[in-house]
Amino acid sequence: MSDPGLSSNCLLAIPIYNEERHVGRVLVEAARYCRHILVIDDGSTDGTAELIEPRRGLHVLSHRENRGYGKSLADAFAYARQQGFGWVITMDCDEQHQPGRIPDFLASAARDHVDVISGTRYPPGRFVHGSVPRDRRAINQLVTELLNRRLGLAITDAFCGFKAYRVAALDSIRITVPGYAMPIQFWVQAARAGLRIRELPVDLIYNDPHRHFGGALDDPAARLSHYLEVLEAEWRAGYPLPASSDAQCRSCR
Repeated sequence: MSDPGLSSNCLLAIPIYNEERHVGRVLVEAARYCRHILVIDDGSTDGTAELIEPRRGLHVLSHRENRGYGKSLADAFAYARQQGFGWVITMDCDEQHQPGRIPDFLASAARDHVDVISGTRYPPGRFVHGSVPRDRRAINQLVTELLNRRLGLAITDAFCGFKAYRVAALDSIRITVPGYAMPIQFWVQAARAGLRIRELPVDLIYNDPHRHFGGALDDPAARLSHYLEVLEAEWRAGYPLPASSDAQCRSCR
């Protein structure tokens, strides 16, 4: 553990939906790096619930029905505030985010004067191989470029869920988008609030390129349309960004 003091003040939040194949291994590995883990079970219908019984260091929030990725993270942010944590790290439970990278996020949190440490699977110069579903890469790239142009950011991966957030900075964030478009709402609000952002390269892993988003979002055109609608709605909801935004993004060297 890179910084025991910071680790004890950090919550690892893992949203889960039907991850019985992965959750056991992920929790065992994650416990090596974080003393406090929060699992948000988003209405799983498989055997996930039996594998995540609360125990020392493991806290569980359960949705009676599937509420969505954004709702799970909003609940994680609220829990981190209520429990007085200084930082919250979010990661997925499909073994595409490696718990072994948690010390890198903790080290950056201790060293860098930032509010958000955002994982990026597409740092400058990385070759993107064929295992990445073409529609996901194309949509991510388009949305990332739109966010950068509109918000004055310089991020390279709008949708990576492997992140660390300074909990105090989340006071300026109000997540109301329940589903997979939540990161778009977050980036708009983060830029408006002038949050300090740093990217941290993480491994690009697609264990199952055929995993579904569910419902209409399985259609790439419908998914992109939804993302753009959320971007426009969030843009209209707030005040215009100043000509020179305070938002910053620095790539990890």
